[in-house]
Amino acid sequence: MTEDTLEIKSIGQIAITVQDLEAATAFYRDVLGIKLLFEVPGMSFFDLGGVRLMMAPPEREEFDHPASILYYRVDDIEAAHRVLLSRGVTFERGPELIHKAEDHDLWLAFFRDMDGNFMSLMEEKRPS
Repeated sequence: MTEDTLEIKSIGQIAITVQDLEAATAFYRDVLGIKLLFEVPGMSFFDLGGVRLMMAPPEREEFDHPASILYYRVDDIEAAHRVLLSRGVTFERGPELIHKAEDHDLWLAFFRDMDGNFMSLMEEKRPS
């Protein structure tokens, strides 16, 4: 990198706000099955394939709103959908085919966590 260039390599951490940290931690760990890395007072940290997901109650009123949409990549969207349904997750849409590209079909299934954060399962199905 030179003084006038910038190369962003990847996302290191995503932060989302939650109202009830204990309930949110249980939801992400036990319902979604995301690996809990560690907890500190007022925060929980999860591992999403090398990207850290941090959750905490909002520090200020301006941060008290649902997060950006998180898309969780899965190998089998129908199976993941069934598992989450069995764990009490209510889906708003899907799984459904969203886009057909040359090398894959994009499938999504949308749901919300208990704080209203919109998220989706995502599978890029390769043609057989």
